[in-house]
Amino acid sequence: MKKTLISLTLLGLLSGCSLDGDDGQAGEQGLQGETGQAGTAGEKGDKGDAGAQGETGAQGPQGETGARMTGDLSAQLVGRAVLNVASPEGAAEIVAYHATSQRIFALDSSGDRPQIALISAAQLDADKLNKDNQGVITNTNLTVTETIAVSDVVAADANSLAIHGDLLAVAMARETGETGFVLVYDIAAQTPQLLKSVEVGYLPDMVTFNQDGSKILVANEGEPAGDYSVDPQGSIAIIEVNNGQVAAQATLLGFEAFNDQQAELQAQGVVFANPTGRTIKGQAINTSVAMDLEPEYVTVSKDNRYAYVSLQENNALAIVDLSDNSLTIKGLGYKDWGKWTLDASDKDGGINLRSYPGLYGMYQPDTIASYQWQGANFIVTANEGDGREYFFPAADEAECTANGGLDFDEDDGCLAYTDEIRAKDLTLADNFAYINNDNDDLGRLKVSTVMGDQDSDGQYEKLYTYGARSFSIWDQRGARVFDSGDEIVRITTALHGEQFNNDEDTNEGDTRSDAKGAEPEALTLGQIGERTYAFVGLERMGSILIYDVTNPFNVTFTTYLINRGLEEGADISGDLAPEGMTFVSAEHSPTNTPLLIVGNEISGSIAVWSLTQK
Repeated sequence: MKKTLISLTLLGLLSGCSLDGDDGQAGEQGLQGETGQAGTAGEKGDKGDAGAQGETGAQGPQGETGARMTGDLSAQLVGRAVLNVASPEGAAEIVAYHATSQRIFALDSSGDRPQIALISAAQLDADKLNKDNQGVITNTNLTVTETIAVSDVVAADANSLAIHGDLLAVAMARETGETGFVLVYDIAAQTPQLLKSVEVGYLPDMVTFNQDGSKILVANEGEPAGDYSVDPQGSIAIIEVNNGQVAAQATLLGFEAFNDQQAELQAQGVVFANPTGRTIKGQAINTSVAMDLEPEYVTVSKDNRYAYVSLQENNALAIVDLSDNSLTIKGLGYKDWGKWTLDASDKDGGINLRSYPGLYGMYQPDTIASYQWQGANFIVTANEGDGREYFFPAADEAECTANGGLDFDEDDGCLAYTDEIRAKDLTLADNFAYINNDNDDLGRLKVSTVMGDQDSDGQYEKLYTYGARSFSIWDQRGARVFDSGDEIVRITTALHGEQFNNDEDTNEGDTRSDAKGAEPEALTLGQIGERTYAFVGLERMGSILIYDVTNPFNVTFTTYLINRGLEEGADISGDLAPEGMTFVSAEHSPTNTPLLIVGNEISGSIAVWSLTQK
């Protein structure tokens, strides 16, 4: 009761104040109440209907075409022929292709009467080729349809041939000291017609056309007789062709102007190996630079301005400016085997790849080819290597010695000159103390006697071996921009194991380690799509390596071709010793795909590979 009265009294007072008095000040804020509990979540509403699809937006601008990927090549053997089956060695050394008639022209020098064999490639039925139990194709699906009896025109050996358009040129070499000839045929008709026989220099070894067919160029090797009684000068012949008319005479370019420059040439890596200063069969030998230089192979730049000529034994290139026929010589220098690996012995029990400081390789290219990149000329070389070894007839060792010979062999006769020797037969300087110089390292390797003894004290501070066991690319000044190093031996050992460095006429691995290895000799270039490829034939292994050389400063290995048996002790089989190769573009191919045609010297076989860019 008391609490109720107090509340009523307060209410009355407050009501009175609201009528008469001013508002009082706000009281202090009370304490915050406790937070209430969260309410229960409501139920999820139904999903609304999907909205209508919007219209397709306008197409964006087309992107730029991406750069073409470097493509690998795949290859299939689609054609094969064997010339002179009874005696095939030397029967398919050099090959060329006539696009109009779709015929292969192959040089056949295996018999007593050299000839040119013609083979139709119009029908290439790969299904007719069968592999044996080693995976090697030994049968054929191509046959000779006709021959050209070139020896009936000139009694001589046929050394080389080339085709441009409807013209065929054949190099014919007579005896040492006799000038050779180039026979030119019109092959437009089914039966070739002889147009001209043109006399050239001594021992024409290789013939080619320039890019537009207006010149025929010939490398005249000019090798000496076995006793050096005759040592003709090497030269380069140029035969003009004007509107299909072949000149009756050739222009000969010799090297007499370099006779007083031997020291300067040697300083840049040109090699001279000859018996100057000795007397052989009563004749004092005095070999000049012009006599020693031996042209081996010719290629012409894409712009027709220059001819590049390999001087194989001399480890050099000759460069001909075709605008005025002026000549320059570029030494190729030496490869340092202290920076790469090789197997130097055929008696070391198998694969033994080592580096050898103090050992150098002479590049000594055989086949060469040229192409352009960024408008500049580049030269590709297959660095086979070649020493000099000459014999003359003698009845016995006494007669050989009496005539100034070095050694007598019942099979070869009297050795007049050689620059080859086994390393173990030389006294090596102290810098070679890291080897034993025996069959387990450098002892078996064939090296040159004309270089390496730098202070003439009878001890060799450097050794120089034949070839570089590689292929190289050189710029138009003769400066090296690429070398395949030791890739050839690394590839072949990886693929063939103990059968690496095989020989071309026997199945026995490691047999060529002491002498130039797998021996890169054959070479051609071909363009497929936007890429330029180099095809490098290994004479001893019988195989072919393909490299993408489009950019000479960024060369890549692409693939490897081989069609030979390698079973130890078995008879040789398949395609042996690629000597000459030619590339056929898809445009000119009977199958509309690029082809590689290979002439194999030992097996006498012609192999046609179809190439596909992946």
